[in-house]
Amino acid sequence: MSGLEIFAVILSVIAVSLTVKKHLLCWLFNFIAAAVYGYLFYCYQLYAETLLQGFFMLMAIYGFLTWQKNQHQPIDVSHISRKAAFLQMLLTASLGLTFGLSLHFFTQAALPILDAQLVAFSLLATYWASRKYLATWWLWIVLDIIYVGMFSYKALYLTAILYAAFVGLAIWGLIQWRQSRLNLAQN
Repeated sequence: MSGLEIFAVILSVIAVSLTVKKHLLCWLFNFIAAAVYGYLFYCYQLYAETLLQGFFMLMAIYGFLTWQKNQHQPIDVSHISRKAAFLQMLLTASLGLTFGLSLHFFTQAALPILDAQLVAFSLLATYWASRKYLATWWLWIVLDIIYVGMFSYKALYLTAILYAAFVGLAIWGLIQWRQSRLNLAQN
C-alpha cells in the first residue's frame, strides 16, 4: 500500500459517488483517478489496466461533454434493448479475448486474459454510463466483484477493498438511477 494507491482510492470513491448522484464533476474526478491509477497499474505490470485508465480518461471527457449538454435538466436514465446489450457484450468479449491473447504472447503482463476481459467490459460499462443506461450498474457489480479477486491476487489490497466498496456503490447507483427513472416516468 503506497501513498499513491491511497490517493487513487480516495479520488475513485469521490468519482463514483458523484456518478451515482449524477453530478457533472464526477467526470473530472474520474479523469484524475484514471491518470493516477494508470501509473500505479503500469508499475504492477497490469498493462491492460494501464491502457484502460487511458481509455477512462477519454471516456471522462466524452461523459463530461455528453452530460454537460443536459446540465440543467435531470439525467434521463434509460434502458438498453436486450438485443443491443447482447450484441455489445458479444463484441466486447471478442475484443477482450483478442487483446488478452495479444498481451499473453507479446508482453510479460500478469493475468493477461482476465485483465483484458475486465478492461473490455469496463469500457463497455463506462460507455453505458455515459449513455445513462441503467444496465451499467448491473455490469459494474459483476466486474467489481471479479476485480476484488484480481487485485487481491496481485497484493493491491487497498485497491481490492476499494473495488469491494464499488460493489456497494454500484448497488446504490442502481437504486438511485432506477428511482430517478421512475420519478421521470411519473412526471
